[in-house]
Amino acid sequence: MHETPTITAAEIARLAGVGRAAVSNWRKRHPDFPTPVGGTPASPEFDLIQVEQWLRGQGKLPELSPVDRLWRHLAPTTDTAADALAAVGALLLARQRGERPSRRQVDRRLADLLPEIDALADDLGPQAAFDELWQRFSAPGPGRPWATPDDLADLMVGLADVGGGAVLDPAAGSGATLRAAVRAGCTSAYGQELDESLARLAGLWLALRDVPGEVRPGDSLRADAFPGRTVDAVLCHPPFGITTWGHEELGYDPRWEYGLPPRTEPELAWVQHALAHLRPGGHAVLLMPPTAAGRRAGRRIRAELLRRGALRAVVALPPGVAAPHGVPLHLWVLRRPAADAPPPARALLIDAADGDLAELYARVLTTWRAFTAAPDAEIEEVGFARAVPVIELLDEEVDLTPARRQPEVGGEASGEHLVRTRERLAAIVGDLPALMPQVTPEPDGAAAPLTLSIAELARTGALQLIGPVRPSIRSTAEVEGFVELPVLSARDVVEGTGPSPRGDRPLGQAIQLEPGDVVVPMTARRLTARVITNERALLGPNMYLLRPNPAALDPWFLAGQLRTSANEKQASSLSGTLRFDIRRAQVRRLPLEEQRTHGEAFRRLDAFESAIRQAAALGAELVQLTADGLARGALRPEKRSGRKQQAR
Repeated sequence: MHETPTITAAEIARLAGVGRAAVSNWRKRHPDFPTPVGGTPASPEFDLIQVEQWLRGQGKLPELSPVDRLWRHLAPTTDTAADALAAVGALLLARQRGERPSRRQVDRRLADLLPEIDALADDLGPQAAFDELWQRFSAPGPGRPWATPDDLADLMVGLADVGGGAVLDPAAGSGATLRAAVRAGCTSAYGQELDESLARLAGLWLALRDVPGEVRPGDSLRADAFPGRTVDAVLCHPPFGITTWGHEELGYDPRWEYGLPPRTEPELAWVQHALAHLRPGGHAVLLMPPTAAGRRAGRRIRAELLRRGALRAVVALPPGVAAPHGVPLHLWVLRRPAADAPPPARALLIDAADGDLAELYARVLTTWRAFTAAPDAEIEEVGFARAVPVIELLDEEVDLTPARRQPEVGGEASGEHLVRTRERLAAIVGDLPALMPQVTPEPDGAAAPLTLSIAELARTGALQLIGPVRPSIRSTAEVEGFVELPVLSARDVVEGTGPSPRGDRPLGQAIQLEPGDVVVPMTARRLTARVITNERALLGPNMYLLRPNPAALDPWFLAGQLRTSANEKQASSLSGTLRFDIRRAQVRRLPLEEQRTHGEAFRRLDAFESAIRQAAALGAELVQLTADGLARGALRPEKRSGRKQQAR
């Protein structure tokens, strides 16, 4: 018998875009409200289909796209979201191969959804349908696996130079790095993953694109699924800190060419596993915890990797680029040395721990390529990169932490930088009073404002709602007519920076932004809205675009209304993660002239916030420059005037 998908009262509230109390009132006031089918008296569960029918009949159900509706019904049908997507992926792959499974051949839990699956495949094609469902699966949420972000996976692929070669990921997860390798033009892709459901998912993605290769389930260290196979590039985001990785039973494993990894150094086992699968001259890029660069237990293996020319670069990344998000991770770039090649004299250490991600990633790639073109040349970029002589690294600690090996700023350059920073900070602080919007409190007892949801405003024609735009296999270079335009990313919006260079990142749909547009990241630490003024850019992936009708809505008023704490709660996801459905956000109903008055206040508030952000960054920089200069002797304190000394 088909299992009924269920939904809790809290999820009903989110589905309808109302508070939890409203659902309680509906249950009391409406006899026809669906009765619970499970759960407990304190936390009842309801039949999802019945609830949707009731909400639709009451006019309380926001419109869902076919793919969102299918995913909402699909997710409860199996034990995990990965199993659900894999089951549909198998059906879509059969469709792509010209097969039409009958209802009897389909998993009984999916049988009732077969018409919706077929309709989606007919509309989008099996591959695009799977991609759309994949986007829902990959959204952050309880029980969802952490995946390597696409931009980081693209950087890893760029460092490994996988185009035109075979690729292996021995800890593939749901296949993020393999997908990046396919985007970069690899000829075949192989993977292994401990979680059987995730391995199946990653393999289905490759199969739907007819990419040669496979993803097998299993423990790569204990039971290598590809013994003897060598590839052109290995990409890996291994699990960190797992001391039960097989140290005892793998003591004499031939993969440990550079030394037996200590039990407490599982990451060094993954490093040598990757090297064992490389052809001579091939590169491996691994995401590593920063402690692996300096722990005493691993110094002998690090030294051997350096002496034999296997470890070529260590790149320190900003915090939060990948799970675990509180740790500033490193990338290790390794190369399988040819048997007769002399060991290189230098290794590249890059400290990219601060700054805009898109710019940092592009700079890292440029620096790495310059290093590989001339590996014996000196590279010294103050505060960023240094090609360090290997002999200098082979000290007692063999510490490869990039920040500890960077060239120092010269005294003269430091002094000039300090003066410029101080002048910029003083100018911004001087402008702050004029930027603060002048506001007065409303009198007590004012009537509660009337509001409309974004979904309602879109239905009435007050605005056009586009998105969220999902990334696809296409790159911006493939979008004819938009090759030269940068891309406004979610990170650009959150950090208040300009559009990022497009590079070759996945874009999906090419949508050029227009003055007056309001853009909102789908996933962020807080609900953020930005008004487009004069930026010439394309809309980045995972963003909503709200295009107000100027006869009905002021864009600055709209952006200010969206970013409230109330809307942050209203629009956040069922899981409680910071993922927003902007259609549920509420906007006050005001005449257009009054909107413009409020919009001007929001515009000034936005400028004030931007100035505060700049002042904070410059202040921190000024403190560090001054402390460094005083400690080095490059700066000296100015003597106080006689009057001030007497006053003391």
